Amino acid sequence: MQVKVFDSESTLGYKQITTYFSDFSIADAFGPKAIKDTYKRGLEWAKTNYKVLTEFVMVLNWKLWQHWEEGHEEIAKLYNDLWEQARNYAYKHLKGEELNYYYRTTD
Repeated sequence: MQVKVFDSESTLGYKQITTYFSDFSIADAFGPKAIKDTYKRGLEWAKTNYKVLTEFVMVLNWKLWQHWEEGHEEIAKLYNDLWEQARNYAYKHLKGEELNYYYRTTD
């Protein structure tokens, strides 16, 4: 199995601090159930740190666009749903400087 890697630092100027992109890339090979399980486990960890949560939301968006561009419409829709859930969680739970960090980083 070849795991997709995304060089966000050279592409976007953002250095990843987690393995979320690789984690979801591995889950991709096993289908929607594995993606949902990776989301559930990933969100639990993301809840502990606003920078991790920010990256979690960004990775879901990157995976959404990756699958959309590759023509995997159903997987892209799943990632869109998960991205919306994570984004809404961030909006609801981040406050003050944490929310400012989220907006600056995801802008």
